[in-house]
Parts: sequence; C-alpha cells; structure tokens
Amino acid sequence: MSKLENPVQMAVIGAAHGIKGELRVKTFTGDPLALADYGPLYAKDGRAFHITDIRPAGTVVVVRFKGVGDRNAAEALAGTELFVDRSVLPDDGEEDEFYHADLIGLDVRDDTGVIGKVVAVHNFGGGDILDVTLAGRKGVLIPFTQAAVPHVSIADGFVEVDPLAAGLVDNDEGEEPGHSDFDPKGRPRGPKDAGGNR
Repeated sequence: MSKLENPVQMAVIGAAHGIKGELRVKTFTGDPLALADYGPLYAKDGRAFHITDIRPAGTVVVVRFKGVGDRNAAEALAGTELFVDRSVLPDDGEEDEFYHADLIGLDVRDDTGVIGKVVAVHNFGGGDILDVTLAGRKGVLIPFTQAAVPHVSIADGFVEVDPLAAGLVDNDEGEEPGHSDFDPKGRPRGPKDAGGNR
C-alpha cells in the first residue's frame, strides 16, 4: 500500500455474486452505497479498484469493479481488504464522532497523567471498545462511552479516561451492586414446556 500514507479500511471483498464478475462487499461506511464516493480503493499490495456499479443487497453491497469481468476473476478477490487514504475522508462529523484511525496511537490519560496508548479500536456488536496498552498490562479493553472516556482531543493527541467507569480500578464496595446473591454454579431454569436443557 505504498500509495497511501494513512490508510483507513473502508470495506472487505466477500464472495462472488453471479457469473459476470460482481462481488459481495462488506462496507465500514455509515451509508454502504457511499463506498463509491471516495474514488479508487486500494488493496494492501497497492492494486487500485475502481467501482463501476454498486447496489444494496441486505447487509452488504454488490459491486462491479473495472476489469473484473467473470466469476473466476471475482472469486480470486475474496477476502481482499480495501482502503483509502485518511485525507479523502470528510472532517464534518458530529462533535462526538471520530474515525477509528484517528483514535489509534493517542495517549490515554487519567487524573495522574499519561497511563497508556490506544493500539486498536474494536466493535463486536455492542459498541466501540478501545484496546489500550497500560504499564504492566497488555490488551486492556475500555468501553468507548461518554462515562468511561469523557474527553477526546485528537488535536492534542490524547483521550481522557475515568478509571472507575473504564473498569481499570475495583469498585470500593468490593462487589457489583445488585449481584450479592449471584451463584455462578446455578443456571436459570425456564418452564418445563419451554424445551431446552432441564
């Protein structure tokens, strides 16, 4: 990807769709059809992909790329990650919206000073999570919520965390509220006619 100074992943190519070279593509854009608005997309090896047609198809889009004319050529592209340079992305989002690429590399601060660095941003379906390296700990995950990360300054290069809300320190009461009767060996049981494991 020598052409891109600051690559941001926009999509990943999935399976071939039909016999004429179309592909199913999973996008990481707010509007899946906006994938065509960023100009050429680039693979890690520097190959450029130009979209000639795009249409929605459930949770993905079906894309026709210039130069991909049959199913065999399309199948060879399965799994290819597609990127653009950060410079082509707009900066006109809401005040509390950030590109994952802008968060990676920021210092992590609390009220004592710098305690770590953001190394990745994940989303497993429940919201964004910051993957942070802290002194003596690797891979600490912090929810990217207003409570856990009350302040983000891309310009100054840091995120501020609330150690308690971020789960970095133990709760002073010693147990989670409302969980004093929790029995980890017990399993919830439903009605006998509900099926399942009784």
